[in-house]
Amino acid sequence: MLENQFAEIAQMIQSSRQAALKIVNTTLIDLYWNIGHYIHTRIESSEWGKSIVEELALYLQQKEPGLKGFSDKNLWRMRQFYETYKDVEKLSPVVREISWTNNLAIFSRCKTMQEREFYLLLAKQEMYGKRELERQINTGLFERTMLGNTILSPVVRELHPEAVNTFKDSYIFDFLNLKDSYSESDLQKGLISQMKDFILELGKDFLFFGEEYKLQVGSSDFYIDLLFYHRGLQCLVAFELKADKFRPGHLGQLNFYLEALDRDVKKQHENPSIGILLCKDKDNEVVEYSLSRSLSPTMVAEYRTQLPDKELLQNKFNEIFRDEN
Repeated sequence: MLENQFAEIAQMIQSSRQAALKIVNTTLIDLYWNIGHYIHTRIESSEWGKSIVEELALYLQQKEPGLKGFSDKNLWRMRQFYETYKDVEKLSPVVREISWTNNLAIFSRCKTMQEREFYLLLAKQEMYGKRELERQINTGLFERTMLGNTILSPVVRELHPEAVNTFKDSYIFDFLNLKDSYSESDLQKGLISQMKDFILELGKDFLFFGEEYKLQVGSSDFYIDLLFYHRGLQCLVAFELKADKFRPGHLGQLNFYLEALDRDVKKQHENPSIGILLCKDKDNEVVEYSLSRSLSPTMVAEYRTQLPDKELLQNKFNEIFRDEN
């Protein structure tokens, strides 16, 4: 009984600390925003030039020797921060809910407001630290997610209309140390041993359910490579791993697994299960033909074991969305 009461007090302390940190962060972002606004206004009115900002940095260092973070370089960043979002009212509250380090990574590295909004909301929702956010930007998560939206099958869109931005066309497993030649078993063991990084790549709403998940149908046993549950979609997600290029025959097995999951494992309040076929490579035209008459919520994605060329991803993204417009 006492232990429970002590735990309640500990929780009160933790909640208070978190609230205090949030207030401190908001106050700090407000300060940087206001400084950026001040510098922007003076420069736009031609009152200040580059040398004035350098003098300001020197003045602050001399006036407050213990004051850090106000070099001329950082002061210019504050101006850039303000100028980036000053006309985007809907993002003003969001930038105050993530750290300055994460803000800096987003507004300095992202090229469009759509991309910035994507990472701002993601960093807020997933509570990313610096390393996690930088990995997502380095792997082109925005482009891969947007490209993934274009290949959602009609059945997935119908059964899970909220699945937009949940799945990707390609996944990056740069954390695996696989040899040039590897088996599906090697791939599976690698993902399981690096589950934290795997979940980061999938998204934090994915909960690991089990490996080699056993399904008994009739007198036969079948095994799903990796089974997850997605909290947001409220459904089971089955991953089948292939160490080679996609072939249409792969889908039959996955469709069978989804039927068994929905009949024997899925709870009444849960949504229909989704199947993801993860292949080393795929021909998009072959995938489109294979899925065109499928009545099962399955998807085909490819994976890479090295970081992608972000410029190539951006070009592919721009090409597809330019054609659509």
